[in-house]
Amino acid sequence: MLSASPVWLLVVIFLGAAGAIWIAGIQLADQTDVLTIRLGLGSALGGLILLAIATNLPELAIVVSASVSGNVGVAVGNILGGIAIQTVVLVALDAFGVRGVRPLTYRAASLVLVLEAALVVAVLAIAIGGTQMPGTLITVRLTPAPVLILIVWVLGLLLLQRAERSLPWHESGQPPDGQERPRGHCTDMTEQRATAQGISTRRSAVVFGVAAAVTLIAGVVLERAGDAIADHIGLSGVLFGATVLAAATSLPELSTGLRSVRHGDYQLAVSDIFGGNAFLPVLFLPATLLSGHAVLPAAQRTDIYLTALGIVLTLIYAAGLLFRPRRRIARLGVDSLTVLIVYGLGMIGLFTVSNMG
Repeated sequence: MLSASPVWLLVVIFLGAAGAIWIAGIQLADQTDVLTIRLGLGSALGGLILLAIATNLPELAIVVSASVSGNVGVAVGNILGGIAIQTVVLVALDAFGVRGVRPLTYRAASLVLVLEAALVVAVLAIAIGGTQMPGTLITVRLTPAPVLILIVWVLGLLLLQRAERSLPWHESGQPPDGQERPRGHCTDMTEQRATAQGISTRRSAVVFGVAAAVTLIAGVVLERAGDAIADHIGLSGVLFGATVLAAATSLPELSTGLRSVRHGDYQLAVSDIFGGNAFLPVLFLPATLLSGHAVLPAAQRTDIYLTALGIVLTLIYAAGLLFRPRRRIARLGVDSLTVLIVYGLGMIGLFTVSNMG
């Protein structure tokens, strides 16, 4: 039905779904903060998994919808393109959220965040390896690479949980002049505000459920409308999934990240981006299960290209967290400016690669 609709109506539907994801995403983030505190999850493994799933519900909806409909190209492009553009969200946070003369990575510097960046690189490296496996290597609707990605992701979360408690480094890997208050204080503020407003745990859970449902439905509508728009304008599913669709599904990360940096919780803002990026490749597992095909071996060169771009952008920010640039150029740290330039050049390269014979 959507494919027969005029382009202007498809754009309206797409923007409406994106708006719903923005609003529901804010509620998801707030209620996740409340529930993790009240249920005693804190930085436990369950809390980290809940946060990862909550912040990536739009991508989950799109991957499920695309996989069921057999449009695996959009699913793969959204996962891998989403990692690149969600990393670019840090550029927006640096430019529009951080106040003062020091850039984002100077304030957020922490060895734990560098470890989170390493986890992103690790799961993406496995994804690249998985693209080289034979497509026939599938048993009970599972292939080795997505299973290995899930295992590495869970093990990585366990190591990060341990690292957050203490690291055998001076000040546990925290610089003496980093952010003033401990990481996660923004989460505590959200829960305290909810308590002051008389919001019960039950009500918070209901709001979380409604926001999750809205996000999932809006994500499916976004994917279907976006696919129809791409067909109308002659843009490939991979290009659309890696650019416009990935940008729309990154709106919750942008809104919650801005909230965190404006409250001075710079480490939480960066951690949410890296945590979401590390989780996205895990979605190859449900994509494989639902489609019944080996998704990664079917990846196109554009998908591998986007994976490499995501790794490069992540490593640039990892270097920024280690070297802590002090200057801001056009309201950006040197690392954010570099990421913006590399991403722009990367998109030009993506169009070039996609047009190769």
